[in-house]
Amino acid sequence: MPTTTTKRSRGPLAVGLVVVVIAAIVVAFLFTRKSNQSSSSPTSAVLGSAVPQDVLARVTDIPESVLTKVGVNPALVSPPQVIKGGKPLTLNGKPELLYVGADFCPYCAAERWAIVGALSKFGTFKGLELMESSGTDVYPDTNTFTFVHASYSSPYLSLVTREIETRTHAPLQTLTTKENDLLQIYDVPPYVPSTQYDGSIPFVDFANKFVIDGASYSPQVLAGLNWQTIAATLSDPSSPVAKSIGGTVNEITAAVCVMTHNQPGSVCKTSLIHSLQKKL
Repeated sequence: MPTTTTKRSRGPLAVGLVVVVIAAIVVAFLFTRKSNQSSSSPTSAVLGSAVPQDVLARVTDIPESVLTKVGVNPALVSPPQVIKGGKPLTLNGKPELLYVGADFCPYCAAERWAIVGALSKFGTFKGLELMESSGTDVYPDTNTFTFVHASYSSPYLSLVTREIETRTHAPLQTLTTKENDLLQIYDVPPYVPSTQYDGSIPFVDFANKFVIDGASYSPQVLAGLNWQTIAATLSDPSSPVAKSIGGTVNEITAAVCVMTHNQPGSVCKTSLIHSLQKKL
């Protein structure tokens, strides 16, 4: 099982940041963040409530012009890792994408923005709810969604999501034996840098073809931003938010297109996705 300690992703992210917790800075940050949110977040932005339509519309339909312009910056975004010789993972006759995370996890919080943005190209989410990562972890109170009550329908793939703990570390959803086995195989070295990172979350398995262990980009870019601001900024290709989330959307899209044998063509047969597939 993943541990209850949030793990880091590999690649360009700074591993040392996880231990930088200075009380005075955290207190000042939280005070500033809550002050900003109280003036800019709608009164309906209650954790566990439905994602507002304006936020949902922006994250599920990021302009293709923006995604094309941001491409992928390797200094900001880590790509999925290739699984060699993995047994095909399927559900209901379609390739299965498995996500394992937790509501408390700031790295899961960051990754969900990109997962929703990418998978919305292949199907439809229902039941997404507002969530924040733990207020006591690194990158506290990162605004995000939760998959705990969400469903997803697609003619191209099946999605299974597991949020294993609440934002206060209470048990939530339980992994099946099969799902736990996948973590034991693909959430350990060489897919993570060392045994120190065994059980990293978020864990995303793309039909046993690719895997993401830990966030693809740093949650730091979302610090102090509410849902509306993050969603609105996705339309600005010059912003760190769009570069990070949009770049991760592009990487996830390319991996999913391999799963679906490049269906639908309108999503998978673009020059950007084709070029990213060559690099996977």
